[in-house]
Amino acid sequence: MCIEWGFSPQSLRVMPFFKSFKKSLPTSVQKDLKSQRCGLRHTVYSVSGNEYTGEWLENEKHGRGIQVWKKVGAIYDGEWKSGKRDGYGTYSVQIPGSKEYTRKYSGEWKNGKKHGYGTYFYNSSAIYEGEWNEDQRSGWGRMYYENGDIYEGEWMKHKSHGQGIIRFSNGNWYEGSWRDGKRNGDGKFYYSDKALVYEGFWVDGVAKCGTIEDVGWDKTPAPPKYQFPKLNLVDMELVLREAKSAYQDHR
Repeated sequence: MCIEWGFSPQSLRVMPFFKSFKKSLPTSVQKDLKSQRCGLRHTVYSVSGNEYTGEWLENEKHGRGIQVWKKVGAIYDGEWKSGKRDGYGTYSVQIPGSKEYTRKYSGEWKNGKKHGYGTYFYNSSAIYEGEWNEDQRSGWGRMYYENGDIYEGEWMKHKSHGQGIIRFSNGNWYEGSWRDGKRNGDGKFYYSDKALVYEGFWVDGVAKCGTIEDVGWDKTPAPPKYQFPKLNLVDMELVLREAKSAYQDHR
């Protein structure tokens, strides 16, 4: 048995053919996206000669990175946020006449400024360690001065302000209130070479009213020639309060 198949032109249907179309961004936009820095990249050099090696986010330094300023002679190694030093990092400067760098500040940053806790090296013997607020010593901190003095206490805008104690290189020390970098308010000053303690009120670094106590004058290397006489006041505290009040009223 033989079967023949046949098709009429009317029975044929042409199925449409759809070619997949992938929409692409304009060439200018694609080039711009490719040029943006994002993620970890190799060293990027600027026209001025500066260089940065580290992480990026949306064309800005963001994350961990090292910035080198050639003309200034400085290096920052630490954390970044939106193109600014932010987080923990170390700032170093180049030693004049040398290729070596010395550390200037190591600590916390915020919005490109020293902010939080950090240590600043003025030189090999003058060092501050403590709190910062927008590039200024503010909060609690300890300052080692070049002459050997050491101050430990509160700061505001680069000056000792609040409660603090300073130990002088000659053995004397002061503990008490400060304002604008000077002894102001109630405080106690110890003269180690004379074994005397002054306790009283201060105005702009000058003792105004208080008492002096002998704490072992006969055992000191330079005792005073005469001992201080004892006061025979009916109410010594009242006299001190009145004197203190008089100075406070004129400030």
